[in-house]
Amino acid sequence: MDFQDFNNPQVAALPSHLRQYIVDQHYEHYTPIDQAVWRYVMRQNYSYLKDVAYYPYIPGLEEAGLTIEHIPRLQEMNDALAKIGWGAVTVDGFIPPAAFMEYQAYKVLVIAADIRQLKHIEYTPAPDIIHESAGHAPIIADPDYHQYLSYFGSIGAKAMFSAQDYELYEAIRALSILKEMPDADPTSLKNAEEQVAYWQQNMGEPSEMALLSRLHWWTVEYGLIGTLENPKIYGAGLLSSIGESATCMQPHIKKLWYTPEAVNYAYDITQPQQQLFVTPTFQNLIAVLEQFADKMSFRVGGSYGLQKAVESSDTCTMVYSSGLQVSGTLTNFMKDANGQPAFIKLTGPAALAYADKQLNGHDKNYHKDGFSSPVGRLKGYDKPFEDFNRDELLSVGASVGEQAQLNFESGINLKGIVKTLVVKNGKTVLITFEDCTVKSADGQILFDPAWGVYDMAVGESITSVYSGAADKNTFEEIGYSPKTSTYHPTYSEQKLDLHRLYQRVRNCREQKSGYERLPYIWDQLQRDFPRDWLCALEILEILDHKNDEQELALIITQFLKDKAAVQPELKKLIEDGLYLIKHPVLQ
Repeated sequence: MDFQDFNNPQVAALPSHLRQYIVDQHYEHYTPIDQAVWRYVMRQNYSYLKDVAYYPYIPGLEEAGLTIEHIPRLQEMNDALAKIGWGAVTVDGFIPPAAFMEYQAYKVLVIAADIRQLKHIEYTPAPDIIHESAGHAPIIADPDYHQYLSYFGSIGAKAMFSAQDYELYEAIRALSILKEMPDADPTSLKNAEEQVAYWQQNMGEPSEMALLSRLHWWTVEYGLIGTLENPKIYGAGLLSSIGESATCMQPHIKKLWYTPEAVNYAYDITQPQQQLFVTPTFQNLIAVLEQFADKMSFRVGGSYGLQKAVESSDTCTMVYSSGLQVSGTLTNFMKDANGQPAFIKLTGPAALAYADKQLNGHDKNYHKDGFSSPVGRLKGYDKPFEDFNRDELLSVGASVGEQAQLNFESGINLKGIVKTLVVKNGKTVLITFEDCTVKSADGQILFDPAWGVYDMAVGESITSVYSGAADKNTFEEIGYSPKTSTYHPTYSEQKLDLHRLYQRVRNCREQKSGYERLPYIWDQLQRDFPRDWLCALEILEILDHKNDEQELALIITQFLKDKAAVQPELKKLIEDGLYLIKHPVLQ
């Protein structure tokens, strides 16, 4: 990424495990056709969305550093977004959902660097710069909305995953890449669609992230605001789709109030939505999110959260009531007679942290073979072990150099010589033992002196369990990496000739000169590229205001009407383009 982009404070604050997804925008890679696609979509959006979008579209675009006339440069966006406390980065297509959520928490918009092909001008299942910038950015200036967006990100970043979530993510990413390829192999496309369908039907019980992604979809991507009878659009998926932004307002698309029940509605990213949800205010979005978050592992903790961690088979963080954070892959845990956590066992690299900062000497290299520890109160005491004062610690031998004997209410007992104690904010959070033995209530050896020193976490309960490491900068130097890369085309000489025609038309419009070349451009377009329609529209737009070329304007108009009549997939696109020529966008 270009150095100057890090001048934006929000982008500069991104941790290393998020920066790995950032790619250069490579503005020079956008073709004249790409610029024409952007301009067509943006003109159509403003013409229609000025009446149905919640937030004034043009002021919103300007506040985000966007214009109708050209694809935005990342630096332009960052300069504008910095004024409202946000930033933007360009990435390679779909990034993992957890990373996407974390970017939101850092108040950074993730923008796919690529732009949709002309054949997908109405809608593309792949993320592109139209969707990400023209969809998300114009409304970001609304203070209630960007509060919701960043808060959603902070909660989403803690959501628990399942292995199936990653499989579905990879399947959707692969399909979206294939669909944006100009000559995708039909067999490969069919196989990719079957893979998406398979994982959608075999997800098992939805994970927290799967459920949370539904709330994200029905709000951030496809949300409506206002009343059921007269809602306005604020969702980026609708704001960036010139097809669905119109059809979504039709009566056959059900409009439902946005409540916690929205989490029960799955979605299909490749299909138009069958129902949409309307919120009366953005504050209601936060209220619904709060109700969902209250049921998530990071707030519930306990055995519920630990079970979710086991099921995820991935890096999670378990937070003890003392504040100690244990990060790694939880493979097993024991419960006491009341069903509360009594012992946790992590396999593979683990790390210990406090207040999201790794404890000195307790990184994943030191704990490379895992970590285990009791949870709970000591037998015969009516206060948590982490709150013991000096005399109470001495009473159980918990003093450096002393022989300690710890008997937990769960029946687990520990005997060993205290090597060190770690105290944070008046609470004992970690004790390291030498010559230590840990046994379960039934006599099972949980730790043997021959295994080395024993680090025991201190805390009467597990208050929180969430996805990822506590100190990501030290634990997750390299985050999850997608298996596929987006497609970047190479152009034939004939295609480059078409690019040059588009550029010449653009030059005429922007420079307000060279109009005498338009008949020659039209002749070449007809001769070499008779299937094109967008360049023809752009020529007609210029000619419509020139009295001396009315004959050519009539010829092009008839050409476009004939094309619309025999190619139903182009009918609406051409008719909407002709309408805008007679009813131009006023900026």
